[in-house]
Amino acid sequence: MRGASLGLWIVHLVIVKTPPLLLHWADESATQAFALQLAGQPALRHAFVSLHGNLGAGKTTLVRHLLRALGVQGRIKSPSYSVVEPYDLPGLDIWHFDFYRFNDPREWEDAGFRDIFASPGLKLAEWPDKAAGVLPAPDLEIRMEVNPDQNRTVALQAQSTLGMALLQALQTVQAEPPGDPGGTP
Repeated sequence: MRGASLGLWIVHLVIVKTPPLLLHWADESATQAFALQLAGQPALRHAFVSLHGNLGAGKTTLVRHLLRALGVQGRIKSPSYSVVEPYDLPGLDIWHFDFYRFNDPREWEDAGFRDIFASPGLKLAEWPDKAAGVLPAPDLEIRMEVNPDQNRTVALQAQSTLGMALLQALQTVQAEPPGDPGGTP
């Protein structure tokens, strides 16, 4: 018997890799502006976003601005020692991971990270390369590089159809003239 005749459906996630969208952030206010744009994208609510860059590249700063833009109140701690900091907003669960000190794959299972990544909500991961053997592919990859003049070159790359939706929405927002949200009719 064929699967369709049994009423079974097999769903495969589409893994894609788009050319990167390159951005230039002159200062922290540019990082904050991007975080506001990203927070405004409905597809972000169930995305896994990986953040790459050397120490001091601005990964945690971007996450802090993004969490504020999403409505997180109070102190936003870096999960450098705890590995994960959860945030519970009305209708949105968020997990901020920092895998810098992650070195035991058994910790992945013991800490319940598999269940977190299988659940709905936003997952943000700094230093994802340290957990490469156990992490799923991200929807959106953000690579940050500090230039000699201390500004940032940022590359965004979609790794899934959800990531593509985010990237396309961000490209549209980036193309709008300042002060003209939604474009001029």
